[in-house]
Amino acid sequence: MKSKRRLKKPVKIALIFILIIFLLLIGFLFTYKFELKSVSSAYKPITFEVEKGSTFNSIAHSLKENNLIKSEFFYKVYVKLNKPTNLQEGIYELNGNMDVKTLINTLEGNAKGNLIKVTFKEGITFEDVANIISEKLSIDKNEILEKVKDEEYLDKLISKYWFLTDDIKNEEIYYPLEGYLFPDTYQFDEKNDIEDVFDIMLSNMEKKLDKYKKEIKASEYSIHEMMTMASIVEKEASNSDDRAGVAGVFYKRLTSGMSLGSDVTTYYGLKLALNERDLTQEDLESSNGYNTRNSNMAGILPVGPICMPGIESITAAIEPEESDNLFFVADKNGKTYFSKTNAEHLKMVAKLKSDGLWYEY
Repeated sequence: MKSKRRLKKPVKIALIFILIIFLLLIGFLFTYKFELKSVSSAYKPITFEVEKGSTFNSIAHSLKENNLIKSEFFYKVYVKLNKPTNLQEGIYELNGNMDVKTLINTLEGNAKGNLIKVTFKEGITFEDVANIISEKLSIDKNEILEKVKDEEYLDKLISKYWFLTDDIKNEEIYYPLEGYLFPDTYQFDEKNDIEDVFDIMLSNMEKKLDKYKKEIKASEYSIHEMMTMASIVEKEASNSDDRAGVAGVFYKRLTSGMSLGSDVTTYYGLKLALNERDLTQEDLESSNGYNTRNSNMAGILPVGPICMPGIESITAAIEPEESDNLFFVADKNGKTYFSKTNAEHLKMVAKLKSDGLWYEY
C-alpha cells in the first residue's frame, strides 16, 4: 500500500492563514460595496453646506450626521482610492437616495447640469431675490412673482415646512415668502426650476431654525411675528454691534403700546429702496400693513417681514436682550447706544453728529 502524504504542519497553518485572509478580503469588499450604497431609497432632499477650505475628508462627519452616507470609514476609503478633486464651497441640495459616487460627483458639479453659484446677501428683499434668480438662472421674473401668488403652491409649502403658516397668505402681504428664503451662497443646477430654488432656500432656513424650535413654540410671539421682527432688526441694525439689544428695544415698544417708529418699514410699505429719497410727512402717515410710523400701528408689528434676515438678526428676534430701553442709535463704527427716553436719545444723536461719528448711508 502507498502511504498517504500529509502536509506538514507549517504548510497547513500557512494555507489556513491565506484562506482567512482571502475570506476577510472578500468580506471587506462586500462590506465596502454595501456601505457605499445610498442610505435610503426614498427621495428626501437635504440641504448641505460645504464651507470654504473644506476637503472631501473633512466633510465626512457632517455627511454622516445628515444621514447622507452609511459609514465615514468606507466613505474615506472611497475618497482615498478615487482621489476626487475640485470640491466646491456653497449650499447643495443632496439626497439620501444618492450613493457615495453620485454624492461626490454632485459636490464636484458633475452630477446633472452645470452648477451655478449664486449669493443672496442679508437684508435683500424678495424683489431683489427674484431679480437675482432671473439673471443668474434665466428664470422669467414674472414666473417667479406668479409662483408666490399661487395659493395651491403656498398651501403645499405650508404643509411641508413647519415654520411657514397661514399668516403668509394675508392679502396685505406683498410677497408671501418675504423673510423666509435664507440669504446665503448656493450652488444651483442650471436645470433647477423656481420650485427647486425655493425648496433649497427654504430647506436651508429650516435647518437654521430647527435648533430654536422649542424656544419658538414656547414664545408668546408666533414664528411669523419673530421673522417679521428679525427682518426689521436686519434693516435697522445692520450697522449695529448689538442686534439682541435692538430687538429688545422693539419688543419693549410693542409691550408698551408704542409704535415701532421704524423708517425702514415705511420705505418697504411704499415699495421704495432704503434712502431712495427722503420720506415726506405724507409718507410717514401713509396707511398700509407695513408702515410702523403711522399712529394706527401703535403696539403692532408689520403684517409680515420686510427683507431676508440673516442668522444674527433671526437669533436676536428669538433671544432678545430684555431692558427698559425704548431708543437706540448706532455710530459709524457700529457701536450701539441705548436710551430710556426720547430726550436722552436726541442728546446722544446730537453728540454723535458733533463728534463726527454719525452714520450716513
